[in-house]
Amino acid sequence: MDTITLLLVLVVVMVAVFDFTNGFHDAADMVATAIASRAMRPGVAIALLTFFTFLAPFTVGLAVADTIGTFVRIDSAGPVVGETLVIAALGAAVTYNLVTWRLGIPSSSSNSLAGGLVGAGLYAVGASEINWGLAALQAGHLEGVAKVIVGLFLSPLFGFLLGFALMKLLLRALARATAQVQHLFVASQYVSVAWLGFSHGGNDAQKGMALIAMMLLASGHSSEFFVPDWVIVLCASSITAGTLFGGWQIIKTLGFDLFRVRLLHSVASQLNAALVNSVATVFGAAEKPAHVRWKTAGSIVAGWLFNVPISIGLGFTYCYVCLRIWG
Repeated sequence: MDTITLLLVLVVVMVAVFDFTNGFHDAADMVATAIASRAMRPGVAIALLTFFTFLAPFTVGLAVADTIGTFVRIDSAGPVVGETLVIAALGAAVTYNLVTWRLGIPSSSSNSLAGGLVGAGLYAVGASEINWGLAALQAGHLEGVAKVIVGLFLSPLFGFLLGFALMKLLLRALARATAQVQHLFVASQYVSVAWLGFSHGGNDAQKGMALIAMMLLASGHSSEFFVPDWVIVLCASSITAGTLFGGWQIIKTLGFDLFRVRLLHSVASQLNAALVNSVATVFGAAEKPAHVRWKTAGSIVAGWLFNVPISIGLGFTYCYVCLRIWG
């Protein structure tokens, strides 16, 4: 097997691992409040989540994949350099996912992958081949790195404001409600968890699709950026498997350590996160579901802020090492 084909196979395997760690990491974020509020049993919540996570990639289109796939222009680079760039970016994202999972700190695989692509791109092809999106931003629209970064950093603010507004609205609407309304909120948790799983699968699975499509282009197996059906099946299956085995440690952090979760908090949180993620998917922005004891919140914010620069450094370093080995 020649080097180009071997690297292509390696990336396909790495994408499957990345999507698995992505689902593993994010499953907790999506069901933590529903479980912590005692509205759903953990097994039921995970089963519902995994079903809709698997369903979504086949139905929502490929806007996010198109965004990630145009991050770095690799068509002018040689096959080995282009493939190595993708491998280094993936390595950076998987490394950060696993380290933060081990520490029990929620993080964004979108941030990790974006940083990894930028870092690897800076070493492999230079800053001029990275689609920073600055010209498009000046023209009044978003693309490339700018599109993802704007989505990633505005979404927590949007999520906070929307969650606050939803909570206020629900408290006002239910000020005179009786205890019987609790059954309605329990039922709504099934809808919101399903919606959140659908929006997660539709958004996050596309990141891996984009990377494999980039590899097919770099290796000469396709003449343009294109996502084949088998890639959609692979990425949907991998992220679903990861979701199925989501980590209890992060469920504990998000569902119990942030604050004491009541059923009303859970409803507002789930609807808020699902709406933010759905909007991001429609506009093609890579996103992470987001759901205060302030010490825990502070560690989450720190992990979020360091995510991009650390991933850039990892992507740059991995690309350097890999090209020294086989470049």
